Amino acid sequence: MDSKKKSSAEAEGSKERGLVHVWQAGSFSLTPERLPGWGGKTVLQAALGVKHGVLLTEDGEVYSFGTLPWKSESAEVCPSSPLLESALVGHHVVTVATGSFHSGAVTESGAVYMWGENAAGQCAVANQQYVPEPSSVSISDSETSPMLAVRILQLACGEEHTLALSISREIWAWGTGCQLGLITTTFPVTKPQKVEHLAGRVVLQVACGAFHSLALVQCLPPQDLKPVPERCNQCSQLLITMTDKEDHVIISDNHCCPLGVTLSESQTENHTSTAASPQTDALDGPGEVFENTLLETELNVGNVQATNGSAVSSKQNVAGTAEVSSAKTAPSYPDTQAVTAYLQKLSEQEEKPPQVQVAAACYNVKPSVEEARPDRHSPPTTSTSALNSLVVSCASAVGVRVAATYEAGALSLKKVMNFYSAAPGETGAQSGSAPTGPESLKDLREEQVKQESMQGKKSSSLVDIREEEAEGGSRRLSLPGLLSQVSPRLLRKAARVKTRTVVLTPTYSGEADALLPSLRTEVWTWGKGKEGQLGHGDVLPRLQPLCVKCLDGKEVIHLEAGGSHSLALTAKSQVYSWGSNTFGQLGHSDFPTTVPRLAKVSSENGVWSVAAGQDYSLFLVDTKDFQPGLYYSGRQDPAEGDTLPENPGGTKTPVLLSCNKLGYISRVTAGKDSYLALVDKNIMGYIASLHELATTERRFYSKLSDIKSQILRPLLSLENLGTVTTVQLLQEVASRFSKLCYLIGQHGASLSSFLQGVKEARSLVIMKHSSLFLDSYTEYCTSVSNFLVMGGFQLLAKPAIDFLNKNQELLQDLSEVNDENTQLMEILNTLFFLPVRRLHNYAKVLLKLATCFEVASPEYQMLQDSSSCYESLALHLGRKRKEAEYTLGFWKTFPGKMTDSLRKPERRLLCESSNRALSLQHAGRFSVNWFILFNDALVHAQFSTHHVFPLATLWAEPLSEEAGSVNGLKITTPEEQFTLVSSTPQEKTKWLRAISQAVDQALRGTSDFPPYGGGSSVQRQEPPISRSAKYTFYKDPRLKDATYDGRWLSGKPHGRGVLKWPDGKVYSGMFRNGLEDGYGEYRIPNKALNKEDHYVGHWKEGKMCGQGVYSYASGEVFEGCFQDNMRHGHGLLRSGKLTSSSPSMFIGQWVMDKKAGYGVFDDITRGEKYMGMWQDDVCQGNGVVVTQFGLYYEGNFHLNKMAGNGVLLSEDDTIYEGEFSDDWTLSGKGTLTMPNGDYIEGYFNGEWGSGIKITGTYFKPSLYESDKDKPKAFRKLGNLAVAADEKWRAVFDECWRQLGCESPGHGEVWKAWDNIAVALTTSRRQHRDSPEILSRSQTQTLESLEYIPQHVGAFSVEKYDDIRKYLIKACDTPLHPLGRLVETLVAVYRMTYVGVGANRRLLQEAVKEIKSYLKRIFQLVRFLFPELPEEGSTIPLSAPPPTGRRSFCTGKTDSGSESPEPGYVVTSSGLLLPVLLPRLYPPLFMLYALDSDREEDVYWECVLRLNKQPDLPLLGFLGVQRKFWPATLSILGESKKVLPTTKDACFASAVECLQQISTTFTPSDKLKVIQQTFEEISQSVLASLQEDFLWSMDDLFPVFLYVVLRARIRNLGSEVHLIEDLMDPYLQHGEQGIMFTTLKACYYQIQREKLN
Repeated sequence: MDSKKKSSAEAEGSKERGLVHVWQAGSFSLTPERLPGWGGKTVLQAALGVKHGVLLTEDGEVYSFGTLPWKSESAEVCPSSPLLESALVGHHVVTVATGSFHSGAVTESGAVYMWGENAAGQCAVANQQYVPEPSSVSISDSETSPMLAVRILQLACGEEHTLALSISREIWAWGTGCQLGLITTTFPVTKPQKVEHLAGRVVLQVACGAFHSLALVQCLPPQDLKPVPERCNQCSQLLITMTDKEDHVIISDNHCCPLGVTLSESQTENHTSTAASPQTDALDGPGEVFENTLLETELNVGNVQATNGSAVSSKQNVAGTAEVSSAKTAPSYPDTQAVTAYLQKLSEQEEKPPQVQVAAACYNVKPSVEEARPDRHSPPTTSTSALNSLVVSCASAVGVRVAATYEAGALSLKKVMNFYSAAPGETGAQSGSAPTGPESLKDLREEQVKQESMQGKKSSSLVDIREEEAEGGSRRLSLPGLLSQVSPRLLRKAARVKTRTVVLTPTYSGEADALLPSLRTEVWTWGKGKEGQLGHGDVLPRLQPLCVKCLDGKEVIHLEAGGSHSLALTAKSQVYSWGSNTFGQLGHSDFPTTVPRLAKVSSENGVWSVAAGQDYSLFLVDTKDFQPGLYYSGRQDPAEGDTLPENPGGTKTPVLLSCNKLGYISRVTAGKDSYLALVDKNIMGYIASLHELATTERRFYSKLSDIKSQILRPLLSLENLGTVTTVQLLQEVASRFSKLCYLIGQHGASLSSFLQGVKEARSLVIMKHSSLFLDSYTEYCTSVSNFLVMGGFQLLAKPAIDFLNKNQELLQDLSEVNDENTQLMEILNTLFFLPVRRLHNYAKVLLKLATCFEVASPEYQMLQDSSSCYESLALHLGRKRKEAEYTLGFWKTFPGKMTDSLRKPERRLLCESSNRALSLQHAGRFSVNWFILFNDALVHAQFSTHHVFPLATLWAEPLSEEAGSVNGLKITTPEEQFTLVSSTPQEKTKWLRAISQAVDQALRGTSDFPPYGGGSSVQRQEPPISRSAKYTFYKDPRLKDATYDGRWLSGKPHGRGVLKWPDGKVYSGMFRNGLEDGYGEYRIPNKALNKEDHYVGHWKEGKMCGQGVYSYASGEVFEGCFQDNMRHGHGLLRSGKLTSSSPSMFIGQWVMDKKAGYGVFDDITRGEKYMGMWQDDVCQGNGVVVTQFGLYYEGNFHLNKMAGNGVLLSEDDTIYEGEFSDDWTLSGKGTLTMPNGDYIEGYFNGEWGSGIKITGTYFKPSLYESDKDKPKAFRKLGNLAVAADEKWRAVFDECWRQLGCESPGHGEVWKAWDNIAVALTTSRRQHRDSPEILSRSQTQTLESLEYIPQHVGAFSVEKYDDIRKYLIKACDTPLHPLGRLVETLVAVYRMTYVGVGANRRLLQEAVKEIKSYLKRIFQLVRFLFPELPEEGSTIPLSAPPPTGRRSFCTGKTDSGSESPEPGYVVTSSGLLLPVLLPRLYPPLFMLYALDSDREEDVYWECVLRLNKQPDLPLLGFLGVQRKFWPATLSILGESKKVLPTTKDACFASAVECLQQISTTFTPSDKLKVIQQTFEEISQSVLASLQEDFLWSMDDLFPVFLYVVLRARIRNLGSEVHLIEDLMDPYLQHGEQGIMFTTLKACYYQIQREKLN
């Protein structure tokens, strides 16, 4: 390093940031030098090795300086000035690292480059001594498929190894030695491998010493902790131990496994001869234990075999171990020799002692005589299982650990031996198990575990509750043999103390943890530990990472590793150091230490950055003026060369270097002989302000931590802290305080790293994520204010007085109160509000920083805004504190009883009327009325009572002067209205404003947060009159104790809301003026059945009114209309399921909750259906009953029974006509007619089907009467049934009512259209809220329906068409009144004629009913469209009809004389059947099929028989004239001859056409099909005749008959009857009528065909 010693005469660089200064180690009296040959580039980071160094500039370039023996050109080996690494130019490097003789760099993209010495593979290049230029290292994760390149964040380099931290927070390692932490036996490792042991954990930072490695790992969140094992997996010690000292028990979980490296135990039962695959599951908890089965390594042990006797070891080995252990301890214990002697004796039993490496692959203990073996790899040796571990463990344990407990003489060496491992051949020893100790030990242990739930205590959030223990004292290794009997009472006592503590570490707050460095960290170390640099309390090496338990909870934020010592910097600005202390490099007492101890750097100032060199340490310390001070601790004036003198000199305590003149040091780095600092000049005060922010934040954190540990914790652990609420509030204060404290700690740590970076103002967390800070401060302040309001400080006075008196100075010191006379409680109060002061500091520093920028720059603006944010929050919280104190003062004067009920933590006083400024109007002379306005309620207090009016449901308005009271305020609440009179107009204004603002705040619910930013701070003049709020009624008889949550308007529920009664009733839906109105849902619990009634539907003025569905708890469901909470109008009642005892269904009219009017009742159990009139829930009047056995009754009913005249038909056409007295019971005069026409007249008595007594006359009608005449009764059928127009009146009435008409046809058309529009929009809105969303097509339909068809001028076919289209759409959606009507009619029609109702006798009724529907709907349509002509009138066509169309049967064209005037005839069936019939078709057609059943069977048999014949014979048989027989047929474009065998080919198109009759619904469509068939026949004949011709009926009929036969229509009879019944009457004599008659004739002809 000669080049560095030359003093640099260069002028200072023009740059002010990142200046490099170099010192020589050991001579700290010298002033620093500038780096020779270095220009003025800003350096961001530097790293030093043994003889070289690397600089990283802010533009991402890397320079090397010093001795660089790996460079290829001799000029570059010792460059005079720093050398640019050209291979890295163009790759923006973000961080660099150096090992002793190699360097590495990480680029922006996460790629790693290494160069330098590579003998041990530390540059990840195979078989190459040197790597002259930076070469890329490929790191890829084989676990991912496809293999992904791993991006790296940070590098650390040791002497022979390199570690890289990936972006996914895993460690990758390469190089040589156990410090890699890899599971491997072959070195060097040149392909980077993952350190599996820490896989899955979040690693925050890595550091490398010469031969050891450190990692900073984030603690697992509490829920990830695994259950704690009882014993250490390696050495079988109990992990939690207890020691009995005279009067107390020490319970310790500080087990530190002495076997850093697991050695195999050949005596385990399930042992396999080859080494098992390593397991790497870390057990997290007290005593980190790792189960790594032994690696079969050349260095360690060869194939493990169980030998016949005890295991073996070598003499030298024993001596070596003993030497190591005794050398490292200050006093040497007499027992050390004993152990050594014993071990030697053991080993001498073996004839030939082979050489065995102790403990680990990388821990070569040199024999005491300096006889280093020539080769490092010893040959495989015989088994060294038990004794090997015995040697290591005993030596280290006795030497370093056991001594303290050992002096107690509680166990003999023999016991230690037995305990550590039972030799394989030893009889009576349990293999690898517990020690021989008192039998009761196990039970004791169990009880202890029960008593103390220790799971995860160490790494859970309770960590920091443990007080800072006396250094190292409590870290004793308690061996189980020491445990004497401990009384359970003592144990319970020990356990109880712990439960009292409150968790003061905040839970993981995701956002802050993502943005700021975590403070919940653990330190893991591995590698060589000869000097104790691993910190595990021993000098053993570790092959794999092991957690340094005693640093848990110390909030380590940064690690540094020197040659053979380690440093850990904590968030509290303290440094823990461990390892070699030869030169005092640990910064504390002379002897070395194997466990971390606090370095004593500067008594009053905290450390914020550290660096560890070969044999010295550097500490950057905060000073008074915020300029960092640099302390040096370690080697002093070493002799030239690398060999150390006999008595090396070192510093006793860290020494402060004079570097004030340099500027502000931002980071330091240390090598072997020199160290280097990067310095910033303070331009415009910018750097100074940043340092001020960081220093004050770190100090603030230390202060908060002190308050937490020294004040809060003791306070929380005091007994009798008062009421539960006080304790809860105090706990809340404590937990919010912890949260804030933790955030400050994180921020302090982040500022420290910020200062070491680019230092861009815009990336300051406090500005970028200000909400984190603002929220935490606000939350904390709110909880303290609440505590204050509840008189927390007064309540604390008593239990805490002793504690506070003892610590008065501490209190004054922490709270910065200098006045001696201040009361303790005041000091405590000040202390709790202390954090708020910090906000002013933030604001101040941010403002200082802002002044360093141009006023126009964005940075200035951002800093300025943040500053004002913090300032305004500070003022806001100050106001909050004043409000809290004002409220507390008020409670002190307020009468006691009321205080208890009214005082709430978050309630604040705004104003009160004790000065009589406000009085109640019309109050009695002697009444006392006191009004108190809080931030959440207005309280009206009288002598002994008070009433609380929540502000959310309070409306205040000034009374106008006319109302008589000049200064009156009208207060409206849901159940009260009163007027307050103020003494003066000013008072009135004041109160009105106060109440309005309070209400507004209460509604906004943001009183805790100040308005960040300017916009939202504008106060509304008055709160909204309509609002959402929750309220519980106390007075209203109907609503007593019910709670309403929803929209309000002027004191009344109005809009959507939910109302819940205490007995479980719930209404949720729309309200209007305080009553349920609109659409809503209502549930009423039924206690008896343990179910609930449930209503969904419409309400009016608090009652069910309109459409709804009511599901009863009993299982009945009613769907229909309601009025005044009763079923009224049309409705459907379903009772029971099909499986239940009496399922039934009623659909019909209801009046005042009872069935009345026409209705259909389906008794599913009895298989009967009644269709008729009802009154008062019973059948009364005319009706029809059909049964599933085919009986049919129509007649009179009285009180649910058939009584009076009636007609009874049985399935076989037997008819009784006469008087009845009961169901199916004949009684009185009547006539019984047999199916063959015989009949009996007389008196009948008895039940149908069980023998009937008859007194009467039997008639046999004359044989000559035509048998076609049906019995008279058949003709009379239907006379006693309910007239079709009487049916379903309620349904039509409901529709008229929806259109705004009192009775059918009476009302205003415009009003009807308005009602339709309203119905559509409200239903749409309602459907939008409900889960069943409308499909898009339905939405479009609704939109088109909102336009009303307008008609001006004469009515034309186009207008008729418009109406038809409108009707089709309207009937498509149930939201339209007409659509709802059609839907209901379809439902009732199906209910009537399906199931039991599918009875052929009902066909005529069914047809009449459809005709009645048509008539009544047509009336509605004509009401809506008054211009529509009445039934049967003609609309003239706008264009003349096409002339010259041929008539089928006459030569002349149609002329006016024969058919009605050309035009369109308006009929109800033409307009409405297309809408209605398709929906009613299935039940109707079924009835037709049943009715024509017999004749259709005959017809069908004939069709099948005749269809067996080929075409030509059939044509001949039917008498079709020869000229109409087709000779050739065109099949698929080819012309084929018709052969005698051809079948189903002639007139095929006509046959196909006719078959479509079954696919149509309405008569008009069916008639069109018939007409088309005729036209197809004509086309075929024309084609074959090739000439014009005229049909005559005689020619046409046989051809058509052929087509009908070939069409094979199964239900042709039903089709014919349907058309006949429902076709438009005006068509009967037209062309279609004639064609239909032809079809009908064919049908009857085919039935008679069988005669031929």
